[in-house]
Amino acid sequence: MSHEFELQHELSLDATPEQVWDAIATGPGIDSWFMGRNQIEQGVHRTAFGGYEPANTITAWEPGKRLATRAPAADDGRFIAYEFLIEGRSEASTVVRVVTSGFLPGDDWENEFEAMTTGLAMFYTTLGEYLTHFTGRTAVPVTAFGSGDYRALFARLGEPAAGDPITITPPGQPPVQGVVYYTNAQTLGIRTGDAMYRFVNGFGGGIVAQHHLFTPGTDPDEADRAWTAWLAEHAS
Repeated sequence: MSHEFELQHELSLDATPEQVWDAIATGPGIDSWFMGRNQIEQGVHRTAFGGYEPANTITAWEPGKRLATRAPAADDGRFIAYEFLIEGRSEASTVVRVVTSGFLPGDDWENEFEAMTTGLAMFYTTLGEYLTHFTGRTAVPVTAFGSGDYRALFARLGEPAAGDPITITPPGQPPVQGVVYYTNAQTLGIRTGDAMYRFVNGFGGGIVAQHHLFTPGTDPDEADRAWTAWLAEHAS
């Protein structure tokens, strides 16, 4: 079995089209809300996320209006494509429509589609949070993997709901106050004054931390190691 899909998301933002474009079409902008470390160069969007390093071709480039990318099709036909449509509104507001489409082969496509849908909802909500609360700042992206249980970590953090205040203690730092900006059965997003912390139930098991740290001078490799150790301590 296989499945062709198309998902649509819409964001209404208090940001200009130029600010939205910087967030979706530059490496530092994408680093601040998506996943991994990103580069835009010579018509290609490159992402480094653990051992996963996709290179998506840019198929449409209209600054301030439209951006589209597409991953090369795998041998089994699998691919994913993204299209961002930007529409400026009055009083420096913008509507962003995102269309994610592709093809999933194999008998396990339903589980993969569910995991992908959950992850995309988190990504696009994080984009909105970034443009609402961190416009003009760029983040150091953190990617850390843990073999623990997501539900155990979620329970340890108090099983918070969206909008709840929450205290989190980053590795080597004092506790900080934040707010849960998004959560569902597989993901948790926390925003503080200088970071967005995301915990994701890994597809196939384990936990992935996908954070964005806005403190200048943060060493990304050191942060990855610190959060890997944090997951080992807090998610067992």
